[in-house]
Amino acid sequence: MSQKADGMSYAPQGKPCPVVKPGEFVFAAAHLDHGHIYGQCNGLIEAGAELRYVYDPDPVKVAQFLKSHPAAVPLRSLDELLDKKDVHLVAAAAVPNERGAIGCRVMQAGKDYFTDKTPFTSLTQLDEARRVVKQTGRKYFVYFSERLHVECAVFAGQLIRDGVIGTVAQVIGLGPHRRGPVNSRPAWFYRKEQYGGILADIGSHQCEQFLTYTGSTDGTVTDARVANYANPENPEFEDFGEAKIEGNRGASFFYRVDWLNPDGLRTWGDGRTVILGTTGYIELRKYIDVGRDAQGDNLYLVTNEGEKHLQLAGKVGFPFFGEFILDCLNRTEKAMTQAHAFKAAELCLKCQELADRRRGGLA
Repeated sequence: MSQKADGMSYAPQGKPCPVVKPGEFVFAAAHLDHGHIYGQCNGLIEAGAELRYVYDPDPVKVAQFLKSHPAAVPLRSLDELLDKKDVHLVAAAAVPNERGAIGCRVMQAGKDYFTDKTPFTSLTQLDEARRVVKQTGRKYFVYFSERLHVECAVFAGQLIRDGVIGTVAQVIGLGPHRRGPVNSRPAWFYRKEQYGGILADIGSHQCEQFLTYTGSTDGTVTDARVANYANPENPEFEDFGEAKIEGNRGASFFYRVDWLNPDGLRTWGDGRTVILGTTGYIELRKYIDVGRDAQGDNLYLVTNEGEKHLQLAGKVGFPFFGEFILDCLNRTEKAMTQAHAFKAAELCLKCQELADRRRGGLA
């Protein structure tokens, strides 16, 4: 797995499960600003995609990337990449406020786009991407890794679809992260205009999970707050955020995200999700079972039949990537609908917008 100085793993690995033949689905990696690009590429490769090209304006980033993917051919510009007729998809992890514009260029060149989260830092960027998707018929997909690349989170969705806990009434999402040493992060990480705010950035994972687990297709933001508690030397940085949403199908949602993860924890963050249903509940301890086991992918299930603890690492896989490849080839929407991806982005941006107004004394 690819590691960063803060200990966060960016390249989850599963069992290869190809859905296409070699060379049938070709993709390129571009704008390697965030380490999530390694996870994006791993997921696609394990599903049978061929990583053929790579581009970044920084040759150091390209050289580092080629250590993991030596067969990729470096290109001189994004234009050169977009001219490649054999490329079906561009996977990118650009600076957050640049992701929307890059995605629109990719789609206008006739290719599908797979960006790291958060996909946008403003509702204006989201509106433009919606327009270009409608204009081109291409896909703008998002690497919501905290659900798509975590086996216990995948399995929770299966249990909910099977009715194991009844109708979902509430979801609580907790997303603590370790910032790491200041010099381990690029300058854009601390600039609000570039990273977009904590509720829009790492909060995007949480909003996507809420929509998935509740079956909601929309929601109303009822409360949101952000703060900088422990990083006064970077005044634009938000190290804490929380928000509440009421879904259009009756379920409620609360999430908290932060960069306050203690150094004593054995992993980058004790990410948890609690899903309350009418006949049971699920708790996900995604990355560690704190105080017990350093292994992640723990699912706790309580129903009328009793209690269960399932350790799911290596047992579920990551079906999104194969389904996504087939969606690109067949122009279907089995992995995730475009409306779902955009609605998750919209909700986290609205949470951030409300929190910004309140922090500025305007609400």
